[in-house]
Amino acid sequence: MEFTLDQIAAILNGKVEGDGSLKVRRIDKIQEGQPGGISFLANDKYESHFYETNATAVIVSEQFKASKPFSCQIIRVKNAYTGFTRLLEAYANFSKASQLGIEEPSYFDASSQQGEEGYRAAFSYVGKNCIIGKGVKIHANAYIGNNVKIGDNTIIHAGAKICNDSIIGNNCEIHPGAVIGSDGFGFAPQENGSYKPIPQIGNVIIEDHVSIGANSTIDCATMGSTLIKKGAKIDNLVQIAHNVIIGEHTVIASQTGISGSTEIGNHCVIAGQVGLVGHIKIADKTTIGAKTGITRSIENPGKTIFGYMGLEIKDFLKSYSIFKNLPALQDRIKELEKKQ
Repeated sequence: MEFTLDQIAAILNGKVEGDGSLKVRRIDKIQEGQPGGISFLANDKYESHFYETNATAVIVSEQFKASKPFSCQIIRVKNAYTGFTRLLEAYANFSKASQLGIEEPSYFDASSQQGEEGYRAAFSYVGKNCIIGKGVKIHANAYIGNNVKIGDNTIIHAGAKICNDSIIGNNCEIHPGAVIGSDGFGFAPQENGSYKPIPQIGNVIIEDHVSIGANSTIDCATMGSTLIKKGAKIDNLVQIAHNVIIGEHTVIASQTGISGSTEIGNHCVIAGQVGLVGHIKIADKTTIGAKTGITRSIENPGKTIFGYMGLEIKDFLKSYSIFKNLPALQDRIKELEKKQ
């Protein structure tokens, strides 16, 4: 795809300084910019690259003032980072619009239905009694089980698995390898020391504008629903167990594991490798630092929790300041004991 700088400026509500008729067909990092590419400058640390780049154009903020001569055209916008994000969104939307129709071989059960302007790639599978909305993109090797509902403009990426009875809302994105609705980890201990599987008969409900990262897994409920509320963003390699509830606009980073029946509030931030036990509640606007272990409910909103066996951040830092001085304290105690 090729666009003139004037066309891009119109998309971004910006102004070209230079030749607006020049065309770009690629988005580059500013330090790797080449003719035919467009980049952006939003961080002063990268300003030196602005004077050296070979990119055709660079998006800059309104207040930017060059301190040296430069050779590229510029598109001046209110905020360079926001403007560049808008450009990426526009580029992605143009790319998605080009994906329409049905590739063969693919399987779509006769009892299912799909809305207009959709896309099904080769080797995709859609089972019985599914309702697929308008503009849905189903990529290669994606599996859609029976009785699944998928809302408008949702993207199911290559190799993702949507198991039976799952419900996915509008404008969601399920990334490659994600598994939605697999059996929860439910086993009943027996008298002889073995474990008997507990049937998992519930489902997963994902509301609108949710993103599920690559190779993340969301287990179906034992009964009822595992629920991911609107606007939640889940990174790659996250495990969400049966009957968990994730609140609106909560973000969860990679390698976090959430045990069964735990409820996460709205607008929470959970960093990487966090572990949460089951059957607890996390209040709205809680921030949990990387590698933190959460073993009890967090009742008051807005707290920042950090450390194994998580503590509020101020308490953790106080405890850590004591911990790191323990060797010196031990030496002082030994010296005092020698003087007795």
